[in-house]
Amino acid sequence: MKKELEKAVEVLKAGGLVAIPTETVYGLAADAENEAAVKSIYAAKNRPATHPLIVHVCGADAIPYWTKDVPSDVKKLTDAFWPGPLTIVLKKSERAKDFVTGGQDSVALRCPSHPLTHELLCLFDEGKGKGVAAPSANTFGKISPTTAQHVRDDLGVKPEGKTDYILDGGECTVGIESTILDMSGTEPRILREGEITAEMISKVLDKPVMHGAIGASPRVSGSLKSHYAPEHALKIVCAEDLAGETQFAARHFETFALIAPKAIADRFAKVCVRVKGYTDTKDLQVHLYSWMHELDKCGADMIFVVEPEYSETSAGVLDRLSRAAADKKH
Repeated sequence: MKKELEKAVEVLKAGGLVAIPTETVYGLAADAENEAAVKSIYAAKNRPATHPLIVHVCGADAIPYWTKDVPSDVKKLTDAFWPGPLTIVLKKSERAKDFVTGGQDSVALRCPSHPLTHELLCLFDEGKGKGVAAPSANTFGKISPTTAQHVRDDLGVKPEGKTDYILDGGECTVGIESTILDMSGTEPRILREGEITAEMISKVLDKPVMHGAIGASPRVSGSLKSHYAPEHALKIVCAEDLAGETQFAARHFETFALIAPKAIADRFAKVCVRVKGYTDTKDLQVHLYSWMHELDKCGADMIFVVEPEYSETSAGVLDRLSRAAADKKH
């Protein structure tokens, strides 16, 4: 992949857009210090300019480049979770411009663990602390991409599409976006759920971890009520709703698809357009977006999803499901 990596770095340094694989989802990357390049991310995604972007860096050595007034607890977090699916929000330095932060006084940083993108970031960094702004590589509000093909199908490649280059790193292994942890205030706060849980963070920091922003700040990616949504309606149901597959099918005149625990999925195989069965919460998390992409194109009028029970480990996937099922008008 040496040639592919060199090509991707070349495009980034020239101010272009590169779709990059991470362990969470594919990102749409641009030089985080190039205003024109960053603005082209917003244009390609049709993303509101007030929504801040996450800066992806090669490692913790880049933190002083982008931030100031860094709490001592941040080193504990980066030692434990970087590279990995944890984004840390900190007070920004002068390097982090308003076009990246959405005009806020904080910046979000992450060091992804996908080997291809980690190497790309280190090549791009050149030991200086540089980074790339990289939200998910999809049209704003739609299902996040977990394969290079998802990016091709949505944004595409120039001249017909919107990206300059797609770095294909296979299927993402985590499957949902990173946990966002605010460390810019007086206490650690999770602003977006992900695979790294509050319990895991609390254990590392030896202190409680709060949930949700205080007031409206800081704003972060993926916090809208309706987000990660398929074109067709998605509805969350519980296992009790599916007690009888024939009766359930009779109540719904639309053709429908289903994501459910494997035992339920097997029962419904004959009455659904298409069905996907998961073995546990982790299995659902890893495959959720790829299944949503597939079921959105299978000819069903509606997608039903049996959600797992709430737990620390299911918080991230439950958050994505609730936003995918939300009324798009709000």
